[in-house]
Amino acid sequence: MMQAQMKIVDLARDEQLIQQVAEILKESFHGHCPDYDDINDALKKVREALEDHELNRIALDEEGRVIGWIGGIRQYNGHVWEIDPLVVRKQTQKSGVGRALIADFESIVKDLGADTIWLGTDDEDGRTSLANRDLYPDVWRHMRDIENYGKHPYEFYAKMGFVIVGVLPDANGPGKPDIYMAKKVRS
Repeated sequence: MMQAQMKIVDLARDEQLIQQVAEILKESFHGHCPDYDDINDALKKVREALEDHELNRIALDEEGRVIGWIGGIRQYNGHVWEIDPLVVRKQTQKSGVGRALIADFESIVKDLGADTIWLGTDDEDGRTSLANRDLYPDVWRHMRDIENYGKHPYEFYAKMGFVIVGVLPDANGPGKPDIYMAKKVRS
């Protein structure tokens, strides 16, 4: 079910909006990714995204509060766009905000000539069968047989049409892989 009166707009250089986005980033990754456990680190990420990312879109509720953010980085001469990051306020998850942000993102980058969208979804806390084990030498087998132990977001992305295209074992330390997913934009 989609949020009533939700609208998606570009993230402006408005300190109040930036603060709200940082709070969602901190809330969303707390306990899963230590990089954003501190609000100052989350603020730094948002400000860096405003400088480095070609696309920053936010979902606003009917009262104008930020309920989600999606960032995008153009790669491979615009043929590929990376989603970095996608976050949704906890109390509005499972209400269509993430779906709407991805659909908006996909529409924009498709119009810009993109062929593929990709993202990395780390497992730093043992929420999949890829974590806490040595994936070598048969990384492909482990990737093919992945299981979700703890609400890891790869299943959400799969519902949105993304497929797992690779795994980087130990990307975040021993037993902490990054799971790469991609989606074809053009038919």
